[in-house]
Order: sequence, then structure tokens, then C-alpha cells
Amino acid sequence: MIHKYLGQAIRFEIKYKKRTSMSIAIDLYGNIEIQAPKGTSEERVLQIVEEKWEWIQQKIKEMNDRSLGPKVKTYDQGESGLYLGNDYPIQVSQDITIKQDYVVLEKEKIHIIVQQLEDEKIKQALKRFYYQQCKMFVERSIRSHQRHFKIKPRSIRITDNKTNWGTCDAKQQLTFNWKLAMAPLEVIDYVVVHEMCHMVHLNHDRSFWRLVGKILPDYEQRENWLALSSWKMNV
Repeated sequence: MIHKYLGQAIRFEIKYKKRTSMSIAIDLYGNIEIQAPKGTSEERVLQIVEEKWEWIQQKIKEMNDRSLGPKVKTYDQGESGLYLGNDYPIQVSQDITIKQDYVVLEKEKIHIIVQQLEDEKIKQALKRFYYQQCKMFVERSIRSHQRHFKIKPRSIRITDNKTNWGTCDAKQQLTFNWKLAMAPLEVIDYVVVHEMCHMVHLNHDRSFWRLVGKILPDYEQRENWLALSSWKMNV
């Protein structure tokens, strides 16, 4: 079915099932499926679609952006940065008197102060900011969840790992990807708990996932955020 609203049109499929409420699902390709209770009128379905129109359009845009992959940041006017799951506008300022470039989060924006207005200098300052923030949030999360474990990590490192969000070796040494600072706090918690559970079970066996689920019953939802959003976690 195609429905036009506010000068735009979307195509979606309606499936009537044994259920008590209506739901809207959008897959990775932007296909929209609406599941409605049997007997629901088409008028009611269209009413719900219109009520959720802004959300639907936002999700479709996210899917389209995802299919294009991450864009190279130029740090021009209008560039944004991801921090704790939210996009913040980036402001870049030059200060030739400072000894080291740095970043501050202020008034809902990421403010980058550099000696030289060069993209690479700006990028490195932003990466240092993410490293520092990631270390702070990871250590906080470990302290929060340590009560679930008899074993403590022997060391905690923040790295530039290209393939993993976190690792745990046989010596209980934990490492975490600095890009986690771009993820929501609950997602950081999931990666931390995941690696802490490896201190007990090195493999991804049934016992491992039981332990993860005991600590974070909604871990799959948190893991799903990384699967859907990791493409835009870049500087």
C-alpha cells in the first residue's frame, strides 16, 4: 500500500495477526511492515501511520544513510559528532596560545580548540577526547558491575582495535575500543559486562550467555544498537 501525507509518500505492507496492539517495523532496507490486530480498519492503520510519520521518516533516513556508509568528516560548519549515542554539532575554534589541542562538551555541542585549523589536528584532538571519555565510562561501569564477579580485571586499556569492541585474555586483562564513547551508556555497560563475563567463561558457550543475561536481561537489545549504528561511529 502507498500512503501520501504532508507532501510525501511511503509504501508499506499491512499484516493482520492475533495481537492486541499495532506495531511498525522497518528493516535494514527501509521496507515498512505494519502488524495490526485482526479486524482493524484501514482508516485506523492510516491514522497510526500519520501519527508516527516523523518517526518513520527519520528511520528511513537512517537506513538510507547506513547503506551509504560513513562519510569523511571535514569539520566544516554543520558537521556533527556522536557522543553517548547522540549527535552534537561540532564547533571548531583556533587558539594559537594553547600548548595542546583539546575538546570540551558545552551547551549541547562539542567544542574543539586547536592551535592550527587543520582537519588532522582537529581529528586527533577529538580522538583524544573520546579516549579519555571511554576510559572514564568503562572504569565507572566496571566498578558498578564488579559485585557480580569474584575475579577482578588485572588491567584495563583503551585501544584503537579495528575489529573488536572489547577483549579479555586468559590473564583477565581487558581492552576496550575508544569508539565506545560514541555509544549510549547502556551499550557501554553491555560491552563491559560482556568482557567481564569472559573472565569467568573465555568462550561464547551457553554458560557465558547465561551469565551475561543474568546481569543484563536486555543485552540483545543493547547489542543490536551496535549492529545498527556502528557504521556511523567515526571521526
